[in-house]
Amino acid sequence: MSRNDIDNLRHGSDPQIRCYRSSFSDQMEMLAPTPVVADYLDHHDDWFERCAAPMQVHAVDRQSYGLTLGRFGNFGFEVEPTIGLRLLPEEQKVYRIETIDLNRDPAGESPALNDHYDVDFRARMELKPWASPTTDDSSLATAVSWDLDLAVWIRLPRVITMLPDALVQSSGDHLLKQIVRQISRRLTWKVQEDFHANHGLVCPPRRRAAF
Repeated sequence: MSRNDIDNLRHGSDPQIRCYRSSFSDQMEMLAPTPVVADYLDHHDDWFERCAAPMQVHAVDRQSYGLTLGRFGNFGFEVEPTIGLRLLPEEQKVYRIETIDLNRDPAGESPALNDHYDVDFRARMELKPWASPTTDDSSLATAVSWDLDLAVWIRLPRVITMLPDALVQSSGDHLLKQIVRQISRRLTWKVQEDFHANHGLVCPPRRRAAF
């Protein structure tokens, strides 16, 4: 997708284009010191593809991946967005994930994108010492706070945009929230479980996510 295509989707005046947004917050409790958790997160080439399954993932470069989110649609019209994500290096115990343009992948592995959708994925993870129920020493455990903001622009068929605007918008927002909840919870749990399994530790019980 060219930069002009992206700008037209995000900032154009086409009445067939709808923008749906959702956010997610959660926390992973890691029963290990913060430097150990940071070292695990730094080596995402070892765990990201494994933990993102069953979503399709392919490495773009040492910091980036192409990720197929799953089917997203409204009133029978569906797309299966594939986005590029770059996992940025840690900075003061904060990790960020940002969207990249897969069409600019120098390895030439870009999926076939068209002008029907665009995705903006922004995530932030922060590591803090945590006093777990099993120890009062916060230097022995780490809390990883996780926040995600996701926006999807979709060019809908004209017949759908003839429906009431509030209905088209609310149904799409609801569907995107369900997708974000499912993907984010599963990824959070799998990373938490993978970390503890790889370090021979008992994984804390799953906790409810905060939205």
